[in-house]
Amino acid sequence: MLTAERRSRLRDGVVIPAHPLALRADRSLDEPRQRALTRYYVESGAGGVAVGVHTTQFEIRDHGLYEPVLTCAAQEAGDALLVAGVLGPTERAVNEAKLAADLGYDLALVALPGWGSAPEADILDGIAAIGEIMPVFGFYLQPALGQRRFGYEFWRAYAEIPAVEAIKIAPFDRYATLDVVRAVVDSGREIALYTGNDDNIVVDLLTPYRFGDTTVHIVGGLLGQWAVWTPAAVALHAECRAIVRAGGPVPLELLTRATQLTDANAAVFDAANGFAGSIAGVNEVLTREGRLAGNWCLADHERLSPGQADEITRVAAAYPRVAS
Repeated sequence: MLTAERRSRLRDGVVIPAHPLALRADRSLDEPRQRALTRYYVESGAGGVAVGVHTTQFEIRDHGLYEPVLTCAAQEAGDALLVAGVLGPTERAVNEAKLAADLGYDLALVALPGWGSAPEADILDGIAAIGEIMPVFGFYLQPALGQRRFGYEFWRAYAEIPAVEAIKIAPFDRYATLDVVRAVVDSGREIALYTGNDDNIVVDLLTPYRFGDTTVHIVGGLLGQWAVWTPAAVALHAECRAIVRAGGPVPLELLTRATQLTDANAAVFDAANGFAGSIAGVNEVLTREGRLAGNWCLADHERLSPGQADEITRVAAAYPRVAS
């Protein structure tokens, strides 16, 4: 279980980059760069790393890389929170959670696509089974990638599972985001809310969500966008949290920066092409910085879209305060 100190950090809010995968040209693991990338995040001020998630490439499971990649991060992350991506269905997710717990991970970020079209009750039973092994970090993956929507009733039941300590809200949809926040408030439980809406990071962090007499905030982010330009992300998160704690005001310049970050994310995540180049886009930025040897991905279809590299060049030049 989480120690009181680590739970407090999670609830106060931290920057958690979704950790990419460092590959060589032959698609083998580039372990020195993989380890260096974890150190980059920690040295940039990130409060945690999430490994084995979508940005790490779900295909690591098919290439025998799940355990080596999680091990590298666990050995380099120091005191940062360790979040392990686990993928359904239940049997696989439970086995991955057991491995992550043995490696010293704090939380399991549970990706729902592995359950396919299974009934919601079966998925919730699977979440509870994972929670018997280690604390759970819920995850609403955007339907464009996860192929499925989950409504208020699902998240209301999800929030009742005792092991759930946090939820990453990443549907890229304001209506669906409100479903999750309202469900958590109505549960009466203290669950840390994290944005995964890479298209709406700043506004998610600044907004007071009020339902009846209860007001809650999204306190941090677990984001693929924060896998790049991480020092700027850490500074931005600290600025947003300071404004929230002070009760405002919100400078208009910060809202301008919010739109700049959304534009930058559109380039990196390849929004123009249905996010087809999202993983390759993250890797491209890291390659330009010398942190990866190339933007290679395990799956042949994961590559930059036509024009995406030029878009990344454009936003990096246009918005140095968020893209540095």
